[in-house]
Amino acid sequence: MSLRTLRHVFPPSVRRRLSDAALARITGAIEAGEATHTGEVCFAVEAALPLNEAWRGVSSRDRAHEVFAQLRVWDTEVNNGVLLYLLLADHAIEIVADRGFEGRVDAAAWQAVCDEVQARLRDGEFEAAIVLGVERLSSIVAIAFPRGPGVVDRNELPNRPTVL
Repeated sequence: MSLRTLRHVFPPSVRRRLSDAALARITGAIEAGEATHTGEVCFAVEAALPLNEAWRGVSSRDRAHEVFAQLRVWDTEVNNGVLLYLLLADHAIEIVADRGFEGRVDAAAWQAVCDEVQARLRDGEFEAAIVLGVERLSSIVAIAFPRGPGVVDRNELPNRPTVL
């Protein structure tokens, strides 16, 4: 059994890294960010891959795409949902953005957010890392899909983080 598979058999605890209070503050950051744009920002965290996926060697990126579909982040009116996904066992952060961002945001912008979040995670600042990621994503989404004066936007996806 590989070291990676073992990390998924004996994963770190999501609740030890992100308390209910921390999840509430992340929800607040998502709500504050969404007040500046018409997109949808979602955050999902998972301690480990399902064992059959870990055994098959599914990457954190592939899993993030599965979660994006599972949470229906793609199901927004103008295809402007974005997922920030954290896989604790792999110490991996991934961003999956819907097709509405094509031609509006380049891969380097998304990667820069991942790099910033990853640096904070390495320092053990889990809540701060995710709040920073949400704020950075909201800044990017606000440029691509700004909320103009008087625009009322419908909240199409839950703001509460998803713990898988």
